[in-house]
Amino acid sequence: MPMDRIQPTSESPSTRLMVLSIECIKGSSRADEWTGDMLQTGDIVEELTIGSSLCVRSPFKHGRSGIQKILHNSFKDKQTSILVRVRRGRDDFSELQACIVPNDSAGKKQYVLRSITDPNYVVGFMDRTESECFDLQASRSDRMVNALERTRLQDGYVTYSWERRMHESLSVSYSSSFLSILLLPKAANEVATRYNDLEDTLARANAWLNSAQATGVPIVFMNIQTESLLTKISGDTASSTVSAGSLSDLSNLANASLYGFEDYHGVDIGVVRSVRLWYAPLGGELPIEIKLKEGDSKLGFSIGRTEEGFIYVSAVDEDDNAPSSRSGLNHLYKEAENASKLLIISRVSNQKVLPWIVSSTGAIRCFDTVSLSQKLSLHRHAKVPIFLHVFLWDRELLASLISAAPIRQRSTSSQPVAPARLALPPEFQLPRQPNDNQIQPLPADAFSESGSVSTDESSSIRTERETAGELSFRFHEFSLSSN
Repeated sequence: MPMDRIQPTSESPSTRLMVLSIECIKGSSRADEWTGDMLQTGDIVEELTIGSSLCVRSPFKHGRSGIQKILHNSFKDKQTSILVRVRRGRDDFSELQACIVPNDSAGKKQYVLRSITDPNYVVGFMDRTESECFDLQASRSDRMVNALERTRLQDGYVTYSWERRMHESLSVSYSSSFLSILLLPKAANEVATRYNDLEDTLARANAWLNSAQATGVPIVFMNIQTESLLTKISGDTASSTVSAGSLSDLSNLANASLYGFEDYHGVDIGVVRSVRLWYAPLGGELPIEIKLKEGDSKLGFSIGRTEEGFIYVSAVDEDDNAPSSRSGLNHLYKEAENASKLLIISRVSNQKVLPWIVSSTGAIRCFDTVSLSQKLSLHRHAKVPIFLHVFLWDRELLASLISAAPIRQRSTSSQPVAPARLALPPEFQLPRQPNDNQIQPLPADAFSESGSVSTDESSSIRTERETAGELSFRFHEFSLSSN
């Protein structure tokens, strides 16, 4: 019976020899391990130089395990600097300057090498045959494509100096320039067991914005969104319910303002869909400082409130010695009157005094002019400067005032900023020049005429009449001029 002849292998005895090779554990920050300048998986280690005295050359006794012992002893002796010389192919050589670091994920007394030039690049050692090393070196292009497909973007957390940024980057320290009002769905009956749908809440938000603009409040629409609020309700209160595992119920929620989640004991949790309307002043906010002197018997201006809940300057005295005249408030009031706009007060001592919520009964929650007048009167009696912010209606006016004003000084954490003073108009107080990173409202000419204000002489500002018992404050209806 003839015997099968054994076919000779194409590998030479040298290629079947075990060698110490490189295993890339973590790539560099710029993927330079795929270039010829850095070590690659499959490179054959020819020489290791540790510190300035120890040099080990191929072949390495006991392979990888023997090298790990050498690395362990060197690390104990605090000799962590290492130079690795490798062979790529038959006569191509490369070197890596690295340091010895523990590889905790592989166990005790296991070490890897971290590149000196790029700490992200980490390599280890592995026993392979020379043939396997040559195959890995030849498959470099395929392995590069595979590495590209496997590589995922990493995320993480970075520290941020919030306190310093909130103090330095905001026009009003620790207070945002985002303005909004939240509208709750209106109750459909007196006992508040049923509520109007979402479309009704959106319509009321639209009506509030249009009415405020028609009144003369210099604001512009920015965005609108629904906002979910959790509450505890009974099954009869919810206009729609959602059962577990039922997607068909979701179609009933499109216009529902209040819906609940149903369980075995009935509806316990209700979701109220309120509407948040975001808006911004047409020309930004302008800070004004009203300084007080001995002998000031009045502030020289009156305040009122619109039906939409905005506080505004309703009148100013013509007395040039009044605090309002010295601060330039009277000049701003006349400019607003000429533009058929209200001079809205948005902040007092850096605190916002704007309307912020509409209840389920339809009432607008806003600030009381009586308490505000009392606070301003206390400023006058204590001779403590008053810091106000007002809405501007023209960004060109704001830009002209800013360009003429010097840079204001940074405020301290204990008191508001005293804005810079301007020569013309007299003693105007101006904000800091906004930087490029701050979001500013769009200019007024970027919007349609739907937000314009009628200049009909018969139109007047709707306000609530209140009295504060202080002669320097007179609350009354004030009609805009058609100039």
